[in-house]
Amino acid sequence: MIYVGIDIAKNKHDCCILGMEGQILFDSFTFPNSKSGFQELTSSIQACLQKANEKEVRVGLEATGHYSTNLVAFLRNSGIEPVLFNPLSTNLFRKSQTLRKTKTDKVDARCIASMLRSANSAPHVSVSYHTDELKALTRSRYRLIGYRSKLKISLNRLLDIVFPELAGLVWSTTQKSVYALLLELPNTNAISHCRIDKLTRILHDSSKGKYGREKALLIRQAALDSIGSQSPALAFEIRQTIHLVQNVQVEVDQLDQEIENEVKRVNTPLLTIPGIGYTLASIILAEIGDIDRFDSPEQLLAFAGLEPSTHQSGNFSANNTPMVKRGSTYLRWAILQAARLVAMRDSTFKAYLKKKRHEGKHFLVALSHTGKKLVRVIFHMLKTNRVFVPQS
Repeated sequence: MIYVGIDIAKNKHDCCILGMEGQILFDSFTFPNSKSGFQELTSSIQACLQKANEKEVRVGLEATGHYSTNLVAFLRNSGIEPVLFNPLSTNLFRKSQTLRKTKTDKVDARCIASMLRSANSAPHVSVSYHTDELKALTRSRYRLIGYRSKLKISLNRLLDIVFPELAGLVWSTTQKSVYALLLELPNTNAISHCRIDKLTRILHDSSKGKYGREKALLIRQAALDSIGSQSPALAFEIRQTIHLVQNVQVEVDQLDQEIENEVKRVNTPLLTIPGIGYTLASIILAEIGDIDRFDSPEQLLAFAGLEPSTHQSGNFSANNTPMVKRGSTYLRWAILQAARLVAMRDSTFKAYLKKKRHEGKHFLVALSHTGKKLVRVIFHMLKTNRVFVPQS
């Protein structure tokens, strides 16, 4: 057995190859992130196998996001299942080897190779095609939602300058009727000089009849008395920002349809849980991947970062400790959102959340306990491929 440690970067990777006894077979070398570089890596591995008279190879690298995706795919196609290490683990291992503050790519590569020899780590489990597709779609959706949120924050900032009184007259400044109003009349001067029948029509049509003449009169009077800016540049920016929000929403809607189609192909039992729809189910499935990677619900809980931290020293043992939050951010968010929705629809989860609240726990703390209960249910459902059955 030889051990190959690879430190991942954007344009190049550093590699170190150790033998069975930890001897250096190939000192740290750098190969480019390209087809020729990958071929150079396999040639070096084959040369070291012959040199050490070995037949087996173990390759390890850090899970550093998308930079390692192509290399992992190449290794898998070459018949090598790599081991992915958490960067936190490699960082702590490196610090445990020396008191010197030395961190370079070559040192990291040798550190990873050493970890392969000392750690009982499992190879990276290849996931199904549908799981890869779901992960790509859900991560894309996450970025789009984040961009849309920033645009809405920017729009609220503009309204605080142009028409600060509007927020107190409508349910939300990001609703469709407000967008329709501001696209037609982007500042208080335009609103105050607009005919009341036209203003009423804009609000009535865009709100599906919820707003009428009374609301139009209130908004026009507020515009007359407003302290807002009349800047044409800000009015233009308001229109442009609303168009951007609407365009992003169109892309999100199309992405949601693609996610729904992909989840239907997977045919997951998670959709039978009340409150979990296609979006939450897709995130949970994409982040978990192959459920056989986990031997117990506790392991899945740790992967989601929902387990409590522990602190004990001597006779002291801490009681109130925070969540670890070192797992998948996306999975943790999806579990907590699902826990809130399931507790609204299932009597057992609702009673459990209520019980934790009666114990004096903050709502978010009680929700995290409900999320842990949901993780155990999800683990059992995915392991047995059974549908959700409400408890009587």
